[in-house]
Amino acid sequence: MLKNKLLQKNNNIVRVLETENTKALIVNCIKRVVPQWINTAELTEYTECSINDLSDITGICTLPIDELDNESRCIAYKRFTAIAGVLPFIADDKSRCNAISNMAQHFNISKQTIKQYLWLYLVYQNISVLAPKKCSYEKPLTTDEKNIRWALNKYFYNQSRNSLQTAYTLMLKEKYCDGNGVLLQKYPTIHQFRYFYRKHRKMQNYYISRDGLKNYQRNNRPLTGDGIQAFAPAVGVGMLDSTICDIYLINESGNIIGRPILTACIDAYSGLCCGYSLSWEGGVYSLRNLLLNVAADKVKHCKRFGIDINQDDWNCNGIIPGILVTDMGSEYKSENFEQIAELGVTIINLPPYRPELKGAVEKFFDLLQNTYKPYLKGKGIIEPDFQERGAHDYRKDACLTIADFEKILLHCIIYYNSQRIIDNFPYTAKMFTDKVKPYASHIWNWNRKQPAANLIKTDERQIALTLLPRTKGTFSRHGLRVNKMRYHCDGFTETYLNGGTAVVAFNPDNVSSVWVIENSKYTKFTLIESRFTDKSLEEVQQMQSAKKQLIQSVNDENLQAKIDLAEHIKVISKNAAVGDANIKSIRETRQRERTKQHIDIMGGAE
Repeated sequence: MLKNKLLQKNNNIVRVLETENTKALIVNCIKRVVPQWINTAELTEYTECSINDLSDITGICTLPIDELDNESRCIAYKRFTAIAGVLPFIADDKSRCNAISNMAQHFNISKQTIKQYLWLYLVYQNISVLAPKKCSYEKPLTTDEKNIRWALNKYFYNQSRNSLQTAYTLMLKEKYCDGNGVLLQKYPTIHQFRYFYRKHRKMQNYYISRDGLKNYQRNNRPLTGDGIQAFAPAVGVGMLDSTICDIYLINESGNIIGRPILTACIDAYSGLCCGYSLSWEGGVYSLRNLLLNVAADKVKHCKRFGIDINQDDWNCNGIIPGILVTDMGSEYKSENFEQIAELGVTIINLPPYRPELKGAVEKFFDLLQNTYKPYLKGKGIIEPDFQERGAHDYRKDACLTIADFEKILLHCIIYYNSQRIIDNFPYTAKMFTDKVKPYASHIWNWNRKQPAANLIKTDERQIALTLLPRTKGTFSRHGLRVNKMRYHCDGFTETYLNGGTAVVAFNPDNVSSVWVIENSKYTKFTLIESRFTDKSLEEVQQMQSAKKQLIQSVNDENLQAKIDLAEHIKVISKNAAVGDANIKSIRETRQRERTKQHIDIMGGAE
């Protein structure tokens, strides 16, 4: 089997990507060209070689993705995201070209850049090869480049719709003429002006700045087709959304609580529910719980509710989608949530006028609720007439706790993932060959093994730390001060003495520990002030506020006491004799007074 093998002939090396009858799809590992089909007979003179042989010739070495630092790993995953939609079409020249054009437009990068990333990945078959080379510094803009950028922003990117030539002329008039309006000897050419524009342009900004946002949404925004697979050609695009469940729940004492909030992550390609969160609180809190559940071991999670499943029924533990698609809700645009990008995740906020791209998760909510509602009538389920005058008060029917309801939801999700027939999925020929069943879990399990799958390896601890809120901490001799509390960690003596600040992640629900973030590493610091141990930040702030109020309440008494003290000292000193002390024989005088004092003390004891 020649597929994925490296073959060498002299100093030329090729990799076989696909084979079909007497033909083979190869990519030249030395010359950066697109893959091409050749007759397999042409490969008879080639001998098999290793990735090390290739590295010796090209000078490019690959590392395991886990050995990259967080920043490089993040960039590598984002670059892979840009080519993931091209990989399924690699064997067809026309489809591949169309996919490259679509990805270049979608990610606002050149087609040549897409081709370069694609060539690197196909040759080395390792995402880490897409990581950037470390640069010691970023080259600053020259004076001419700054002037060009100024002219573009002032005269081109606006609703006056000036041409590049007009913007160039106005720049020369403002920046390259003397006081008499005479053009200076040295000035950038129109070609330099156009080159800078093409290098730094963003078409979205172009359309919006010149025609307005509404016109862009109506006439210029990218159109990705009417099928979700056109937007997500492989697994790894997670659609996030929340809904309020149509059921009232009670607590353990039988008191009604209300309607819970369900937040879910649905893989756009397969329809698999990657994870969920059921809680009484929405926003960033539910999003954090959701992502923790996405990466959790689902077999163990279901086991806690007394439900036994196979790994293949819900096989998405230890990973998160490489792309997360959200709407414009405040929780999704929060700095706290966007920190997930540090793991390499690309966050896409759906703009207005794009409701069709949320179809996967909206469909999930509808199917889920329509699945359990017929069996829970009279158990707190809300019927369509609940807002009509004289309608039944469905709150009185509530009898399920949130634990009961979550167990029901889990059964529904398991059915949705592994037993629900997907009759409209666009099957490929290879899927028919591999006998992939029309279930979300089967489609997910099959596609996650394909090259285009965009999934990021992680764990619950890493996600939890990444999504914690952050603040500034200050080092001093007293330790690390965060939120008006002191923390300590061994090995930071010099840092305490030198002082300085650091970015710190903290848990608002428990202040016992904080984590200093440095070079993408999290170092745990422990609370020094034990009276605050295991308390929430809100509780600590209440204690601090109460202390402050107590001090303020006795402030007047303290001032009066200081005044009285000053008066007592003044009266006593005023009655004393005028200073004319004999300074001779001080030692003998002191000894006599000490003896006298001792006698007085013992006399008092008797």
